[in-house]
Amino acid sequence: MTSEPELVLYDSAISGNAYKVRLLLAHLGLPCQRIEFNVDDGSTRTADFLAKNPNGKVPTIRLADGSHLFESNAILYYFAEGTKYWPRDKRERARALQWMFFEQYSHEPYIAVVRHWVAHLGKTNANEPQLPMRTERGYQALGVMESRLKEHAFFAGEDYSIADIALYAYTHVAHEGGFDLSRYPGIRAWLARVAAQPGHIRITD
Repeated sequence: MTSEPELVLYDSAISGNAYKVRLLLAHLGLPCQRIEFNVDDGSTRTADFLAKNPNGKVPTIRLADGSHLFESNAILYYFAEGTKYWPRDKRERARALQWMFFEQYSHEPYIAVVRHWVAHLGKTNANEPQLPMRTERGYQALGVMESRLKEHAFFAGEDYSIADIALYAYTHVAHEGGFDLSRYPGIRAWLARVAAQPGHIRITD
């Protein structure tokens, strides 16, 4: 008789937010059971799923005690605290949060949404009036990132942290939404540094 896994991740293979969690767990060597959801078919809006996450989205994770945690960056913090992926320096911790808030407010609504619209829903400028605006805002976010990465290897400090994981998830697939990263050498070098981290997995793994 096999016991249930300690961690169960309610997941989607195309979700960068879910990938963040998988990537950190891989770095930490923490196995989890993945339960796949289609983010577009309403399956995360059932009563059963809403009992786990009232916001009805992935990722949601069931912890070892049977409780659930949702919101990707909160999950990152939960597992990173006390590890090398959460900075020890107070200012670097604040900077990590700064970039994680930036990711959710100024990056994900544009980079991730455009990628989903274009790559997974087939939207174009002709049938989605918001696409040009969101693309422009996405490039603005990339410009902010580039300004940091011109002089720094990583976002929170000089070491890889969950701030990098949060921003890497959708940035490394931004081309799927039509974003041209060739004009951002700092970002491209940073993407390579993140991909070279021990335990790295791809979004498709």
